[in-house]
Amino acid sequence: MGTSKLDESKTKLTAGTEKIKPTYISLVQFTDKGIQNAKQTTQRVAAWAAKVQSMGVTIKQMYWTLGQYDQVCIFEAPDDETAASVLLAADMLGNIRTQTMRAFTASEMDKILAKVP
Repeated sequence: MGTSKLDESKTKLTAGTEKIKPTYISLVQFTDKGIQNAKQTTQRVAAWAAKVQSMGVTIKQMYWTLGQYDQVCIFEAPDDETAASVLLAADMLGNIRTQTMRAFTASEMDKILAKVP
């Protein structure tokens, strides 16, 4: 697949301009409280996704996984500050702990590389 065909979410800024929303990947681990309430995990994710949608955050995909991490969440947010605030809110509920990385599309990486001296 060529880089020009990659699906990149965009946000309208003003007439004729668009901005790609940053993508984030969170590695999620259940806390003791979270594992005790594991049967509600899908409902908690759905409720969280609905709550943060009003802040411009979109859950692109949530995976429940085997191994060191219990979930992998791929989401978009308008900016780093918004991403950090919704992650803090999720962590403060006490069911999960997260490690989050900012992810870059091929076109975003091309712009970064163009700035390398």
